[in-house]
Amino acid sequence: MMEPFETERYELCKDKIADILGGESNMPSKYQDYFKAEAAFLSKVCEAYEYMLPVHQTKDATAFDKLSSQKLSELMTELYEDILVKNYDKSYCNPTFTVSKFGKEIGRIFSLVAYELRSTIPFAYEGKGKHILMRLELFIEIYCIIENAVNDGFEPEAETLRDSIYWYVSDYSEDESLLRVGEMVDESNDFATRIIMDLDLDNPDYLYTYGEYITDNEIKLSTYLASLPDDKIKKMADTFSEGYRIGFVTTGKDLSKKNTVNIRYPLGFEKVVRVAIENFEKMGLKPVIYRAYSSLFRRQNVQKIGYFGANPNMQYDYDHSKDEALVLDGQLVTRKLEALKEAFETNKDKAYGHAGPAVMEIFGEEPFVPVTKDESYSLSKEQQQLSVKQASKSGALTNEYIKGEERSFTIIAFPVPSIGENFEAIFDETLEINTLDYYLYQKLQQKIIDTLDTACKVRIVGQGSNQTDITVNLIDLPNPEKQTKFENCVADVNIPVGEVFTSPVLKGTNGRLNVSEVFLNDLKYENLIVDIKDGYVESYSLTNYDDEAKNKAFFMDNVLFNHDTLPIGEFAIGTNTRAFKMGKDFDIAGKLPILIAEKTGPHFALGDTCYSHAEDVVVYNPDGKEIYARDNEVSLLRKTDPGKAYFNCHTDITLPYNELGLIEAIRSDGSSVKILENGRFVLEGMDELNKYLD
Repeated sequence: MMEPFETERYELCKDKIADILGGESNMPSKYQDYFKAEAAFLSKVCEAYEYMLPVHQTKDATAFDKLSSQKLSELMTELYEDILVKNYDKSYCNPTFTVSKFGKEIGRIFSLVAYELRSTIPFAYEGKGKHILMRLELFIEIYCIIENAVNDGFEPEAETLRDSIYWYVSDYSEDESLLRVGEMVDESNDFATRIIMDLDLDNPDYLYTYGEYITDNEIKLSTYLASLPDDKIKKMADTFSEGYRIGFVTTGKDLSKKNTVNIRYPLGFEKVVRVAIENFEKMGLKPVIYRAYSSLFRRQNVQKIGYFGANPNMQYDYDHSKDEALVLDGQLVTRKLEALKEAFETNKDKAYGHAGPAVMEIFGEEPFVPVTKDESYSLSKEQQQLSVKQASKSGALTNEYIKGEERSFTIIAFPVPSIGENFEAIFDETLEINTLDYYLYQKLQQKIIDTLDTACKVRIVGQGSNQTDITVNLIDLPNPEKQTKFENCVADVNIPVGEVFTSPVLKGTNGRLNVSEVFLNDLKYENLIVDIKDGYVESYSLTNYDDEAKNKAFFMDNVLFNHDTLPIGEFAIGTNTRAFKMGKDFDIAGKLPILIAEKTGPHFALGDTCYSHAEDVVVYNPDGKEIYARDNEVSLLRKTDPGKAYFNCHTDITLPYNELGLIEAIRSDGSSVKILENGRFVLEGMDELNKYLD
């Protein structure tokens, strides 16, 4: 809600928007059409804000009862209609359409502004009028710049528009950082929590209360979960929250010092999240639940971080993922970092008490292959370096206040109805996979680790057309009786069970990774080849596009995250052959999330190690041995050059069993032991794993 002086400004903005909608102008029709379309959208945002305002003026649960689900559904349709795939060709949010109307310079700016205005939707439903007001005033300022230029007989200048947007971002960086950090650590931001705990979750109409885009997928999911017996819902929630608790226990971190947990989930899972919240509260943790959305102040691609509904158009998000290129410079990076530091300092007590995220992921949506458009913004080489710097320093700041050595996390995934007619069978099988016998896999994986601990290298080779042939260099153990090279990863922070992993020695790790098809961060990669030299990406190729330059830019943007190269932060061997069988039996291997897919073969993570920012925390396997391989040559730089120690990214590339010819442990005397051959485990005692491969 707004202060009185802000309310006055808000009313003035509404009047101006009404004038733009209904008044006459001497602007050329192309400008009038643009501003009328965006003014019509903003008038709907204001309507939604005012309709939801009574919910935020009281914490009384009955305030929700006064809302009409039909009205909320109608508002949702009107707010999202123009960016839906079927309408996107004529949307001003589509840079291709807008550039065709106004030319490249002005068109891209107008499209960016239209995208930025859409970030008002969540504020309307959450009662954050100040952040709506900021964007209303930006829109009116852009309108006045165009109007003045036309009245003076000049063509509008892109640089004048760019300056207006630049100072909008700079001036409001403090407000937006305070908002973002508050959402991360302050439990009083309880809009979503109130929906989960107060509303009738047996009626899926509650979904429209969020202001997210809702489809049959979310409605069917909510309806399905409402039909399940309470014990099944409890089983799901208990697996989720108990994995979180065990993560603190196994790493020796004190959960009792913490006050809040960030819960991230897709809409439709509220039945499970409600029980999880009750479980977390028994641990002394209050939920902080924030929405996934993008703006010039917070960059997100098609992958969502927070709570979210259906994505109305993934291409829309992809088209605007580099909008910051319009304004990004060194001065703005410094301004944003200063604002973030101040926001954390303001919220430092709550930040210190934050325990980390508990994440529910989904799979089964239609795979997305983006179109790379010349009309969209892209970062220059200098801006890529600035973006890397900003991400690195932002990560370091976050770790300073929400300490890596004191926080943990957990992640679990379930399918959604859009996966197809076998949804319920796949859901049941996923639940079984997520609750596999912890101790059985612990014993099986320990046998693999015992073998790997005798090795100095591991070689992985593909079969058939797969070109993989890479040798991973392993750390030496000063005290093999008490130390181990691999973590025995069962179902705690990383659900489901099924991998052993290590931080490789970079020097001496060489070769080629190849996979015919893989989905990384919700994006598809075809015929991906990554060549590794001394642990770093040396070269890469894929066949998503006919244009080689577009392929390289795609990998650079979405896997390397604008770094020239990245190291291999993790090498792992997945053991969850039942998950592999599920993917094969239901023909959904390409739809499995990384969380499950990484357990269905060996995988290599590009970026930070799994122990990022917590390398000095001593951790042990269930057999009592200390996991010694927590560092690599890059993370060790934290002791001498902290700015170069972390990349703040970690992307797993998995090779499925059926593309594998060999995994062998190579000892220092030249002898070797085969762990897997021709897609099957050949190490003694692995029959339980092979039964799903047979």
